[in-house]
Amino acid sequence: MASNNVSEVAALITEIIGNLNGSTLQAQLKRAAQKEVEKSTVTSATLKSDIITSLKTSGWEKILRNEIYKQINCIPKCFDSSIPFECQKEPLMYMRKAQANWEKRILKSMNSMCTELSIPLARKRPADEQRDLLHKWNEMGTDEPDLSHFRPVYAPKDFLEVISSVRNPNYCSLYGHESEEYPEVCSEHWGLIQVPLEVPRLTELQEKFSEFCSSLPQGGIDDSVDAPTESFQNERNRIARRVLDEKRGVLAQHFCRRGCPSGNRAEMWQLALGVTVDHLAILKYDQLKGYVLQHDLLVDSLIYKDVKLTSVNDDYYFVFEDYLYQVLLVFSRDTTVLDHFVHSSASPPKSYIRGKLGLEEFSVIYPPNGVIPFHGFSMYATPLCYLYSEPIRLYYMFREMYTRYFHRLHSISSHPQGIISLCLLFESTLQSTHPRLFRHLQEIGCQPLKIAFKWLVRAFSGYLATEQLLLLWDRIIGYGSLLILPLLAVAIFLFRQSNLLLITSASGVEGSLADITTLHVVPLLQLILFPT
Repeated sequence: MASNNVSEVAALITEIIGNLNGSTLQAQLKRAAQKEVEKSTVTSATLKSDIITSLKTSGWEKILRNEIYKQINCIPKCFDSSIPFECQKEPLMYMRKAQANWEKRILKSMNSMCTELSIPLARKRPADEQRDLLHKWNEMGTDEPDLSHFRPVYAPKDFLEVISSVRNPNYCSLYGHESEEYPEVCSEHWGLIQVPLEVPRLTELQEKFSEFCSSLPQGGIDDSVDAPTESFQNERNRIARRVLDEKRGVLAQHFCRRGCPSGNRAEMWQLALGVTVDHLAILKYDQLKGYVLQHDLLVDSLIYKDVKLTSVNDDYYFVFEDYLYQVLLVFSRDTTVLDHFVHSSASPPKSYIRGKLGLEEFSVIYPPNGVIPFHGFSMYATPLCYLYSEPIRLYYMFREMYTRYFHRLHSISSHPQGIISLCLLFESTLQSTHPRLFRHLQEIGCQPLKIAFKWLVRAFSGYLATEQLLLLWDRIIGYGSLLILPLLAVAIFLFRQSNLLLITSASGVEGSLADITTLHVVPLLQLILFPT
């Protein structure tokens, strides 16, 4: 076991070094070291120690530490060359098959739309159209293109139907009867998700999220208007400034676990996620913006449509319409987003030159970032508009949040933080903590997951009040985990249990849980993790 751990660490170190070689950071470190060498006070005897001391005092050591910490968080595991690549992306064959079929269905839907509307997947914009788009770049919301014939490629309810039908063909049925061949592995699970994935028990989650313990002050409770004193808030603000002055990502991430003061949240998240916006990042953004100006993609209309259907209709977010168009259009052209597919069960969709279908040498990834937006996709970006007023900074934060966390919410996989595992965790936790409520809901024709799924797949964006959502996302970043989402969903059901047990119809349950904007996140999470 120890030798395996050592080899894994060695492989991780090798991968990080490989990623740093040839990077912008390596070039910057070399230039900083070169400047130190050129100083007249440096001697050959003290050259190494002088360079190291200089890099520390000038802040480069912290920048390097933050980059290494970011890479450690972004590299889930090291690949074994003896195992096929697709098996390392997703070890379970039936999951790979389900994801592949889902991807085919999405592509078919998009291609059908192209055929029905007689529009291409991509076209070069005429020069005058490019100039017009550039002129109204900051006010694209004033443009009203005809989107009546466009439809979302899929909605969360379509995705729920698909993941609910996923089965392991080698496993016994979980519908109340045991397999003669494997009686010992069958257990009764009442929910929609019927795949044998291991999810953490509540005791394990209590250990993981131990800082939710009610004995520890929490942002979202102790800094509220009802709090008896401002001492906690003042102390958190003081610590936040110290963490930000230290410029250490690991401290920033840990600080987020108990909530960020609203005035420091934007900087704290950026430091915790290792997002830097330097002159090269600005140049990259401008280049991507140029790609948007040059070519019109079908997904552009899907983005417009989604923003109109979701964010523009939201009382909290409609003012950010222009920002969302800028960020999401640029995102669709960013090929660096493709890197996340290495550690995902999903594969980027491909299109082929007309008449060359199936010939790989004539294939291109479409859209360039490999992500086809669905109904509600823009809600991953919308809450960030409250924190970042500069589109470029907003863009890079959204990209990091998506590639690190949110991409797992709309792909089929056995990953512990994939949407199927999150749904299973929701159902198993609700069943174990309140079996009577679960049974009652089923008896009146209401599967709890059918209500909770829309919350999970959008990380509660658009459902919670904005400040409460940001407090929730504080914890996602702080713990580096999406497991907090199903726990909150269970807590909401438990909080409303008295009312739900009196309801006698599925529509009544849906109506009771239609509006959760008045709920407070942190007390609910304490309710499920550490009930008194």
